[in-house]
Amino acid sequence: MMNNHRTRLTMNTALARKRHGNRRQAPRLPGAVGTIAIAQLFGTSLWFSANSTAGDLMRIWHATAADIGWLTNAVQIGFILGTLTISSTGAADRYAASRIFVLSSVTGAGFNLAFAWLAGGLISGAALRFCVGVTLAGIYPMGMKLIVSWAPEKTGQALAQLVAMLTLGTALPHAMRFAGAGFPWQLVITASSALALVGAVLVGSLGDGPYTRARAQPDRADDDAHRAPIAASAWSMFRIRAFRAATFGYFGHMWELYAFWTTVPLLVSRTALAATFPRLGVSGVAFCIIGIGALGTWIGGSLSRRAGSAKVALGALAMSGACALTFSLAWRHLPPVALGALLLAWGATVIADSPQFSALAAKACPPGAVGGALAISNSIGFAITVVSIAATTALFGQIGLDATWLLVPGPLLGLIAYAATMRGGRG
Repeated sequence: MMNNHRTRLTMNTALARKRHGNRRQAPRLPGAVGTIAIAQLFGTSLWFSANSTAGDLMRIWHATAADIGWLTNAVQIGFILGTLTISSTGAADRYAASRIFVLSSVTGAGFNLAFAWLAGGLISGAALRFCVGVTLAGIYPMGMKLIVSWAPEKTGQALAQLVAMLTLGTALPHAMRFAGAGFPWQLVITASSALALVGAVLVGSLGDGPYTRARAQPDRADDDAHRAPIAASAWSMFRIRAFRAATFGYFGHMWELYAFWTTVPLLVSRTALAATFPRLGVSGVAFCIIGIGALGTWIGGSLSRRAGSAKVALGALAMSGACALTFSLAWRHLPPVALGALLLAWGATVIADSPQFSALAAKACPPGAVGGALAISNSIGFAITVVSIAATTALFGQIGLDATWLLVPGPLLGLIAYAATMRGGRG
């Protein structure tokens, strides 16, 4: 069986090379996967650019923690609408992923600039952040599709590299705020727009991979995928048990992830961490806690080559849930150094499962439905984040750090849903 699988992979590879032999070659340094990952880093810096200036916005616009949460949710809602549109219309699989990525990055950079220099308050600011979210729907899922089209044989590791860049992109505005502490907040956000334009140039120069359509057949362990029609709609992918299980685990992960990232600056400011590390301040500590997720994701990707994506995803989800529970129970009693170590561990594990769940979902789908399936799972996942972000930031304003109790159920339910679905038999 393994020999037949290798033979099919070799034949598909040869056909893809022959079919695309006249296309321009991917740059050798840093390589196709590296190029996409760097472009993802720059493009997704748009996502939390406003959160990095939360202190300035709260002072200038007299905003509360809940208001900052709704600025983040405006991005999430825009992302949901964008992913629903490109998945339900088939655009995610009908048009070249590189073209969608480039157009979205350029447009998103423009809306981000408008937020920095034209927004006069929470209403106009939220409207422009919503528009940024719509454009991110053409950056994040299309980045995943580009990875699959360039490196189908090592999807878990390659997607881990991509999500590591997403994590650094999320943390990057905090680093820019730290580095430019004396600069106006508008310049920090403008820098994110400049990076997004660089990302557009990188992907535009690279193009789509040779395996956009040609992809090796899945193993017999994923035999549900064999029965799925190649041209199936994105929604019909939920009939595939392996896809269902991966997305259910991903949904539990999403309840925790973005609410945690949104509240990290608030967690730091309400503890003694900023005072313990005065050279870093709130922005510097927040960058470390979020940014270490890139290392956790990279380690998870490396482990997936030996242990498999499922074990890595479930292990990381369990560890991040344990960190959430420990923080909620013990934040009053832990000294600052121990509290900082706990938050670093939480930051490292909270994102490490994401690329592995996406890899499992992508492998379960037929080649012609990967883009739409990933987009629709992203859309539902980010709809979940709207609820968790709104609830957590609103509760944070009432009870402070105990609001992290709301994050604990996400990993627990994700683990239960994955296990129950995989035990549920075929279908």
